[in-house]
Amino acid sequence: MIRIDADDHEIRQILTELKAKLGNTSEAMDEIGELVKLSVKRNFEAEGRPKRWPKSARAKAEGGQTLSDTGRLRNSFSHRVGPFSVEIGTNVQYAAIHHFGGTIRPRGGKALRTPFGPRASVRMPARPFLLIQEQDKALMLKILGRYLAEG
Repeated sequence: MIRIDADDHEIRQILTELKAKLGNTSEAMDEIGELVKLSVKRNFEAEGRPKRWPKSARAKAEGGQTLSDTGRLRNSFSHRVGPFSVEIGTNVQYAAIHHFGGTIRPRGGKALRTPFGPRASVRMPARPFLLIQEQDKALMLKILGRYLAEG
């Protein structure tokens, strides 16, 4: 499970007001979920935002984009809406190692098979893709403000 905590004090303040006025913010949460999924796709297209990711060996060798060999991870994000919340996630098992970084070691054998030959381990740098950008926060506030005004 990946959990990302963001400084969302302003958003939580508006959500508290929305909860009191509307009783259910699932429409706003759905809109925010779509916004974050689009932002994550933009993170992949830019190969990291606001800071670019370290270029992967595969992307260097083949001239492609980092974390975008097949597009499976980039296109796997979904969101689940609750009355006062939205969860954004992926079911791709290797998402966490790419987001947080870490070392991959073989389970049973002595070496990992890689396109670049056998390796005892592979160090994966962090390439955070599930990030909320500053412009996303501003749009979230607008969405929540609109729902609050309508409520």
